[in-house]
Amino acid sequence: MTRSIVVGTDGSETIASRGGGMSDYTVKRIDDMEAVYAGHFKRARAELGIESFGMQVIDMPSWAHQHPEHDHAHDGQEEVYLALRGDGEIEIEGERHRLDPDTMVRVGPTVRRKLWPGADGMRVLIVGGRPGRVYEPPEVSKLGAPDPLAHR
Repeated sequence: MTRSIVVGTDGSETIASRGGGMSDYTVKRIDDMEAVYAGHFKRARAELGIESFGMQVIDMPSWAHQHPEHDHAHDGQEEVYLALRGDGEIEIEGERHRLDPDTMVRVGPTVRRKLWPGADGMRVLIVGGRPGRVYEPPEVSKLGAPDPLAHR
């Protein structure tokens, strides 16, 4: 088994272990993950080395209502949302539903959705996959990819 601790220039640590059996794992603090969109979109999938499904963490301050209403009809991805801290709402086809650490929401590919943070903001885990198809990560979720806000 090979175990390595990588210390970033900012002092963050990533622990990765690769070897036989059950020893393949990565441990990383969310706040130490590479982020884009002014630091609000954590590249969790890439930071943990996940290849088979999508996973991101979004930090949404209370005033952040820029999360786009969208669907995934173009790529067939279904998503699961879970607030890790704080709370807010997820608007699904025009109807708002509470999103908090005790509530999980699944949304199918063709359904429109939008996140609305509560008064204290929220940190949301989003997990996505393409039923019956290979997952293809979007460019913005890859480590080292340009921050879309940097080009504005």
